[in-house]
Amino acid sequence: MTEPRETRLKRLKMRSMRRGIKEMDIILERYADDNLAGMDAAALDLYEDLLHENDQDLYQWVTGQQPAPDRFQGLIGNISRAISG
Repeated sequence: MTEPRETRLKRLKMRSMRRGIKEMDIILERYADDNLAGMDAAALDLYEDLLHENDQDLYQWVTGQQPAPDRFQGLIGNISRAISG
């Protein structure tokens, strides 16, 4: 059975705001609020994959301390721009 889109969006939002590192909770909750509803299925898949990554790595990627893996670079760039603007 396929998960309804609305249920998926709610689940991803919850996963965005309950990360473990407070900084990532704040960053990803804001990004999720502003962007999840407008994402297509492929973008949601990539975002969901990103949520499986380690918070310490995510924080370093988003803040530019370390480069993100190639597959996440565009998404990390969007997240970084969202928090700086």
